[in-house]
Amino acid sequence: MSRSPLRVAIVGAGPAGIYAADILDKSDADVSIDLFERMPAPFGLIRYGVAPDHPRIKGIVTALHKVLDRPGIRLLGNVDYGTDIKLDDLREFYDAVIFSTGAMSDRALDIPGVDLDGSHGAADFVSWYDGHPDVPRTWPLEATSVAVLGVGNVALDVARVLAKTADELLTTDIPPNVYEGLKSSKVTDVHVFGRRGPAQAKFTPLELRELDHSPNVEVIVAPEDIEFDDGSIAAIRESKQVDMVVKTLQEWAIRDVGDRPKRLHLHFFHSPTEILGDGTVSGLRTERTELTGDGNVRGTGEFHDWDVQAVYRAVGYLSSELPEIPFDHDKGTVPHEAGRVLDIDGDQVPGVYVTGWIKRGPVGLIGHTKGDAAETIRSLLADADKLTAPVQSDPDAITSFLAERGVEFTTWEGWGKLDAHERSLGEPHGRERVKVVERHEMVRVSRD
Repeated sequence: MSRSPLRVAIVGAGPAGIYAADILDKSDADVSIDLFERMPAPFGLIRYGVAPDHPRIKGIVTALHKVLDRPGIRLLGNVDYGTDIKLDDLREFYDAVIFSTGAMSDRALDIPGVDLDGSHGAADFVSWYDGHPDVPRTWPLEATSVAVLGVGNVALDVARVLAKTADELLTTDIPPNVYEGLKSSKVTDVHVFGRRGPAQAKFTPLELRELDHSPNVEVIVAPEDIEFDDGSIAAIRESKQVDMVVKTLQEWAIRDVGDRPKRLHLHFFHSPTEILGDGTVSGLRTERTELTGDGNVRGTGEFHDWDVQAVYRAVGYLSSELPEIPFDHDKGTVPHEAGRVLDIDGDQVPGVYVTGWIKRGPVGLIGHTKGDAAETIRSLLADADKLTAPVQSDPDAITSFLAERGVEFTTWEGWGKLDAHERSLGEPHGRERVKVVERHEMVRVSRD
């Protein structure tokens, strides 16, 4: 290695960025790592993309916390790449830059009526109930019957939060505005629609079973939706996870419907074709599908109109384009080779790397980003001798630069203050914490 230490900036302090920092810090290389985060608090998807009633997933924070505790890793929060700092600025202070900005926008659904009032992207709803500082503080919950399009884990999160009572979620970290919003909800029926069958559903067995844990929500599966072809049977035999999902759905399909006050309906073989309404959502039209033998489906020409007053589109997340970084708009990812960012001609952009969902797309569980990060770090370390040394390698130079620009950046020490503050807000109510929503308040507490 040509110099020591290697200065590396990681843009995005969610799981992908922290895993990259962890692997790099554990390598034999002499490195100094700064994690930049747009939010005043770290942890990305864990804080702003996981349903509040998922304590097991949020437990991943414990492992990430240990990484950020290390002396060779520094957090610089409340710094917006593209606004507060640009690529040329980062190159001034670092040998290499890794982008790990994730995916928090909704993938488009190209059907008529998608722009009607009452048609919502799942990512927007998730941001609201997770207390994201950059979204409105209120959410329209006047509908009594709602549709959720998609059969992934996010779709189930959205459906569960819509179906549960606000008081059931009061034991979590939801902020007061979210509790009040859910308390006023008029939802009685949530309909979840999947285009294919039970064996093709993308949610995990744990996510599925959690739907049935609420004493207030009756989960209903229609017996006619339990259908399999040769491709489905092969999928069940090849995957224990698929087998567990299918068995749970089969059990629910044959049981008697109970009398819990709210109902969550899981529908399969229904492909959304149009969101109905004049200005506002008044219904959803689906086409019944049938299996083709290989696990895929085709339309039958049989349509059904559902009486719903709101539609939540949970058909996938999409990464957002980053200033000065090549972007594939069709795939929603940054072009790369083993984590090395490629320009429009397919040539490597010197010293610029990518990891996580913006690298591979929003697929897989949180832990899958570790493999991504390992590949990217291997590429970076292999390139180390060829990297251009920064003009200003002193770690204090970047913080002076941000301060001169008037950026009120937060630190790992500041997160400790915010963490303690949120826990103190929850303690009188017997809750682990109450999340602070307002950005200025998060910054004030962190920098106090």
